[in-house]
Amino acid sequence: MKTLTSLIQKLTLLSLMLWLGNVAQAQVTSVSISGQVKHKSNTTVLPYANIILKTAKDSAFVTGTVSNEEGRFTLTNVKPNDYILTVSLVGFNVAKQKVFVGKLSAFLDLPVIELTENIQTLGEITVQGKADEVSAKMDKKVFSIANNISQSGGSILQAMQSVPGVTIESGKVSLRGNDKVTILIDGKQTALTGFNAQYGLDNIPASNIDKIEVINNPSSKYDANGSAGIINIIMKKNIKQGFNGKLGLATGLGALWQRQDNYPDVRPQYTMTPKINPSLALNYRTNKINAFVQVDNLYTHTLNKNEYTTRTYDDGAVIKQQQLKRNRDTNFFNSKAGFDWFLDNQNTLTVSGLFGTEKILDNGDEPFFNGDFSQRLRLWTFLEDELKTTAMATLAYQHKFKDPGHLLNFGYNYTFHREDEKYFFTNAMPTFTGKDSFKLLSDETVSDFNLDYIKPLKFGRVETGVKYRKRDIPTNMQFFPGVNSPLDSSAGGPATYKESIPAVYGNLVFETRKLEAEIGLRMEYVLVNYQVSPTHNTYKSDGYSYTQPFPNVRLGYKISDNHQLTFLYNRRVDRPNEVDIRVFPKYDDAEIIKVGNPALKPQFTNSLELGYKTSIPQGYFYTSLYHKIVDGTITRISSTVPNSTLIYAIFQNVNKSYNTGIEMVFSKEIAPWYSLNVNANVYRNQINAFAIMNLYPTPHISSSDEQMLVSWNTKWNNIIHLPNKTDLQVLFTYLAPDLIPQGRIQQRFSCDVGLKKSLSNGKHELVVNATDLFNTMKIKKTVNGDGFKYTSADYYETQVIRVGYNYKF
Repeated sequence: MKTLTSLIQKLTLLSLMLWLGNVAQAQVTSVSISGQVKHKSNTTVLPYANIILKTAKDSAFVTGTVSNEEGRFTLTNVKPNDYILTVSLVGFNVAKQKVFVGKLSAFLDLPVIELTENIQTLGEITVQGKADEVSAKMDKKVFSIANNISQSGGSILQAMQSVPGVTIESGKVSLRGNDKVTILIDGKQTALTGFNAQYGLDNIPASNIDKIEVINNPSSKYDANGSAGIINIIMKKNIKQGFNGKLGLATGLGALWQRQDNYPDVRPQYTMTPKINPSLALNYRTNKINAFVQVDNLYTHTLNKNEYTTRTYDDGAVIKQQQLKRNRDTNFFNSKAGFDWFLDNQNTLTVSGLFGTEKILDNGDEPFFNGDFSQRLRLWTFLEDELKTTAMATLAYQHKFKDPGHLLNFGYNYTFHREDEKYFFTNAMPTFTGKDSFKLLSDETVSDFNLDYIKPLKFGRVETGVKYRKRDIPTNMQFFPGVNSPLDSSAGGPATYKESIPAVYGNLVFETRKLEAEIGLRMEYVLVNYQVSPTHNTYKSDGYSYTQPFPNVRLGYKISDNHQLTFLYNRRVDRPNEVDIRVFPKYDDAEIIKVGNPALKPQFTNSLELGYKTSIPQGYFYTSLYHKIVDGTITRISSTVPNSTLIYAIFQNVNKSYNTGIEMVFSKEIAPWYSLNVNANVYRNQINAFAIMNLYPTPHISSSDEQMLVSWNTKWNNIIHLPNKTDLQVLFTYLAPDLIPQGRIQQRFSCDVGLKKSLSNGKHELVVNATDLFNTMKIKKTVNGDGFKYTSADYYETQVIRVGYNYKF
């Protein structure tokens, strides 16, 4: 028995020694500490908080970082020891806590760190510093509207003028020379800015915008549409406790003088056009509820178009001079209200509604003359009376699991959008005068459902989710022809667009001290049916369907704390919008007629990008090389048919196209009173040669040789801090000649300035600004078609001077 007992004791001692040996081998020499920073009162995450780790014994600095946009942070290579962790953020009390780092685990996940507001200083501090606009992952750029003084009081489109990498052309936004941009508001597509398209941006006030995100290479969690990328417009949302708000009023004048005289017999151009933009934002927050109301109204008169065109035909028989002038009256009203209900620390319910109306009155004149103005061939005048109505309801639910960053999100959005358009024309010819009109009614209903799940991992996180969209757009075009009407009344009738898109995605994020990776895949099924009236004279019902993968890859390498390389790849699609395939001819120009194409199919794009970012004292430098390959390029083709001088502009899928370039952003605070941001983008656009069949109004072939052009643009944004809390912004923009379908657009230049004065510790704010100060921005184009050429110069209104006042309470 003693022998057995002795043997058991020896085996036990040996097992203990082996276990202790394994423990010794498992001991770690460095640890990664992670955590999340939140607002104590409302549990919202707090980005850009300063995190500092010091030794408990002598308060020696060890390491530090800044919390990201989700409030999360990571400290790497921390040796086992006792420490003090300090968390600070402007407007909040400093939080300190003891941290013991042991030797048995390589990862330490701290409980949520909650900061309380510093009531004495909140609202009295002016923040001079700011986070880098280019994110650490280099997947997006974030720009605060508060820093955009020169476009304050204008529309969303005007607010984007100063955003690096963004250019504006004919009311549309382009990124890196590509206008296939998806516009989101608070991360969602809405009828205000268009599904699968972009429109109306020049009429939506920017009063309640907080910031603009530019995402050139979206991950799989975003909808796959938009090959150029995504612009996400984030509305203001107050996190202060109690009742507070903002009241604003901006007014201004545009078209201060006539830039180009009217041709004879044309009604006067709009001059000294008024702009009025009142806005109101109210917010009430407690520990359980956050209720908000936002109301904007933008009333403007605008010289929306003033284009002079010379058309020359190869046979030399017809040379025409024409002017297209459009005086526009717009009244856009937008309201949003809702509440966040904090059920408990883990569950939040958000309910909101949006209602907007846009009333547009266009009075247009278009005279046509022969080459030497000795004869007026035609005078075309029109009135467009359009009312757009949008209503949207949103339900969102978020469940936060106990471990930080572990989330389940559910969302449902319902949108109704109505377009009610009436056109009235007078067609004055040498031998008769006819009166014509048409009416278009379009009702759009969209239902969006999404479910998203986020789970943090030791080295990153996993994101997955599903989304379903159902979209129906019944339209009806009614023509009312007069004497010798030029309207194609047999091209009218009903048409219905139906779209169904289920999608599922998965995204894995992995990170170590030196390497990071984000790999995702979105699988998308699309079914589109477009039903055309059987009596339509040209087009028949059409549609398409596909099941396609849309992968994305982001690989990052941290050369050091201040230097980082990133490689990005994604595949995206541009689905034709309903307006692109709409079969009704549009007559806002009497002799350059735009028509949709129901046979239009999606274009698919593969994008590659290599980015580099370095942090410098009080600033950063960012550059990227990018290359896009597009299959089935969608572009509008202008052509003529035999025995007619009318030009028909019709969307078509042409050959492959390529977009290759380099983008650079340099941002630095040169001195406490002066900072700058310089952005430059040099790119090469190429569209391969093509020959396609146009069906409208009769079958005819259009062709083009290969088109290629190297272009560039730059923006130089200057912020000057003057005495007495006064800021001055000066923005210079230059756009070099660029490629457009079948032609070229000439160089453009503008200078915008703005002055902002803060009073009573920021409660009152005065703004004075001017866009296109020297009135130099004008658009000149040349288009070469089969058998014709036309050149145009648009002297539309670009110079606007505004005065604004904001009161925060």
